[in-house]
Amino acid sequence: MSVGKAFRAPRLAPAQTPCGSLWLEVAGAEACLRRSGALWLEAGATLAAGDLHLEKGSAYAARGQLLPPYDTVATLERLEAEVEALRPRVVVLLGDSFHDAGGPGRLGASDAARISALARGRTLIWIVGNHDREGLGGLPGERAEAATLCGLVLRHEPRTGVSPGEVAGHLHPCAKVVGNGGSVRRRCFVTDGERLILPAFGAYAGGLNVRDVAFAGLFARAPIAAALGNRRVHPIAYARLTGD
Repeated sequence: MSVGKAFRAPRLAPAQTPCGSLWLEVAGAEACLRRSGALWLEAGATLAAGDLHLEKGSAYAARGQLLPPYDTVATLERLEAEVEALRPRVVVLLGDSFHDAGGPGRLGASDAARISALARGRTLIWIVGNHDREGLGGLPGERAEAATLCGLVLRHEPRTGVSPGEVAGHLHPCAKVVGNGGSVRRRCFVTDGERLILPAFGAYAGGLNVRDVAFAGLFARAPIAAALGNRRVHPIAYARLTGD
């Protein structure tokens, strides 16, 4: 796996993009792992984000479990910031963009307008996930089971076994490291240089430890976790990671 470009600043004006992104290669394609948890494929001007789980708060409220109803706003604000910084021609949302089938119907008018604005002047692709298979309720964009861009196949759920060139979400990876001062658990990308799994982008989306059995057999070699820090993305060797 090539990580020679780690911590190289994106080729954008410093004022337009936060520092701390991690550059590496995935199946020969140059990929920028953003501190937000989004993926930037500069060669195709493509921004990808996984598992937004919009309207998760309202879904919980409908079942009597009250959460502050700000998850959709917070998630869209972070996505808007990435679009503003990078000016992508293509935005790909890797499935489970809504938490449940009723999510698009519960979406407020202002939030729907923000999504429409994100789609304006670019291609917006909604990859179908297991939570949002029923549709988008009239929101703009294209729906697809997978999309092939920059030589990579972007889909929601990772296929079983080794799958070079695949970029997926679904598993919500998190990395946990234990040190003398205690433990730290962060959302993370995980990659062996051949396939890449994105962290969940949604404000209320949880995370699954990359040491979990769900990740077993997905990588040809020991992967690295690229953990989302406050200021940068931290590459962490698999041997340093611990389970929950």
